[in-house]
Amino acid sequence: MTTRQPFFYDITLRDGNQSLKKPWNTFEKEIIFKHLLELNVQGIEAGFAAASEMDFEACSRLSDIAPDNVVISALARCVENDINKAVKAIESAPKKRIHTFIAMSPFNMEYVLGKSPEEVRKQAIEAVSYAKSKLGNKGEVQFSVEHFGDCHENIDFVIDTLQEIVKAGASIINLPNTVERTRPKKFINLVEKVYNALPKNIIISVHNHNDLGMATAVTVESYFAGAVQLECALNGLGERAGNTNMYEVAVALHNSGVEVPLNLSKIYELALTISDMSGVKIYEKAPLIGPDALAHRSGIHQDGAIKTKDMQKGAYRPIHPSLIGRKDDEKLGFTSQSGKTAVYEIITEAGYPITLQEAQRISPFAKETAEKIGELSTKNIIDIYFKHVFNVEGAFKLCNMEKIENSINLHFMYHEKEFDIKLQGNGPVDACIKAIQKAGFNLELLHYEQQALNEELMGSGATAMSIMHFKAPTGQTVISRGMDESTIKANIKAIFNGLNIIENLKG
Repeated sequence: MTTRQPFFYDITLRDGNQSLKKPWNTFEKEIIFKHLLELNVQGIEAGFAAASEMDFEACSRLSDIAPDNVVISALARCVENDINKAVKAIESAPKKRIHTFIAMSPFNMEYVLGKSPEEVRKQAIEAVSYAKSKLGNKGEVQFSVEHFGDCHENIDFVIDTLQEIVKAGASIINLPNTVERTRPKKFINLVEKVYNALPKNIIISVHNHNDLGMATAVTVESYFAGAVQLECALNGLGERAGNTNMYEVAVALHNSGVEVPLNLSKIYELALTISDMSGVKIYEKAPLIGPDALAHRSGIHQDGAIKTKDMQKGAYRPIHPSLIGRKDDEKLGFTSQSGKTAVYEIITEAGYPITLQEAQRISPFAKETAEKIGELSTKNIIDIYFKHVFNVEGAFKLCNMEKIENSINLHFMYHEKEFDIKLQGNGPVDACIKAIQKAGFNLELLHYEQQALNEELMGSGATAMSIMHFKAPTGQTVISRGMDESTIKANIKAIFNGLNIIENLKG
């Protein structure tokens, strides 16, 4: 319905702040205010000037340092004293706004205000008129229908009153879902009714609380129903379950093709700052900014994430992390629900050599461990990797090996049986394989290579790694590795690891 650019009106310093166990002082508010300017919000509610001396002082200070292009607002009840305080508090702001409000839901008028609808109507119109007279052409008036989300029964009364309030001087009409009680569509229907009933030069605003966890959805859909001003809080701070989270709304609109005026790349850093300053932790599953927001533990999800990790659109993420300034990327956590892709990526990211075939082979061992202790750390995975890649346990056990020129003296065990064989060959690898074949074990070498190792990474003074491909009796190719300071010993270890891998395939 709307084609106008969304107007982000921040309520962190007022609504968010009043919900904190330790509200911010003026110095702290100024820090956040400067972050909001970097984020490029268009409007900032600086505080409730009549609530306390500290709030009045903060409104005044932020007005003094406000740039010419940002609206600075102060909240006031529909009473002259509040309005006077608000006007005085923001008098130095280049773009001023008085935001006044009163409840109009049948329930609140009767049981909270103790006033009749006509008394409420009169008070609202007079307050707006008074605020406009105090500001003149040097500022604007915003009026909020507190508990608008509960006005289904008397929406006609509300609309009639709002039409008079607009005539009295309000140019912004804010429709709060002060307590979220029902599904988004019911609230959207009310927003559409107000939008259609008021002049199109009037800005419709929404201010949604998150009691049922749908504030983002309600706010986003309200924009498409005609609400241009979106009242949001950083990190979703606010009374009870909080207010609409600015980051979620901004990214949802961005993903919907709407031109969002915010500097989205500032989001992640700002979220961490707000969490630190408010003492309200970001829970691990928080959309976009939570520590787990980029984590995958399901094998299917991990596979899709890895295949699309270098693309702007990921198989299992809503945005590229860089959009909001996240320098970390998707991470894989290994649990009993994970698979070979996670093993491969975790070990590769840690800098160790591994193939997908090896990852598939050691994945069951990782799953078995995860079933006992839960999610595995990188160290857990690396320990399993070393045990089942470089120290493969099985029926074969190398007891001793001695090289004399091109001959090999090989002493090993197969189950409880000992073998002591001496053979010559075209090099130590050939001699060792011939010795094993002479002992009655079929071993066919398909490929052999050697690599130098990062000694610091691999530990144990290992500098050589042998990689061998063997053909198993089943016909499949088995990859085996061995490492040691000695190249020859690395070769022999790779051969015996290969023997055990093949033997273990028999089940």
